[in-house]
Amino acid sequence: MSYTIAAEIRTEIGKGSSRRLRHANKVPAVIYGAGKEPISIKFDHKDIINIQENADFYSSDLTITVDGKDVKVRVQAMQRHAFKPLIEHVDFKFA
Repeated sequence: MSYTIAAEIRTEIGKGSSRRLRHANKVPAVIYGAGKEPISIKFDHKDIINIQENADFYSSDLTITVDGKDVKVRVQAMQRHAFKPLIEHVDFKFA
């Protein structure tokens, strides 16, 4: 199964801006990999909360649409809230 997530480039980086994104129901994330510049992105929490419950979400390639370009990635790490069903940050790796 293939998953597609629409994302936007993040211009503000840091703890304060990440908290503001989370309060606005957005998830801060980063895409990185060997030989490429890291890309800081943000997307809606509702776009990932349901699809991340599937086991193949973590083992298959995902498509992230950033500024009209499709980027193939894999989930590297995901930080969740301690007791709420919230995702706080996602690390993606170029596929």
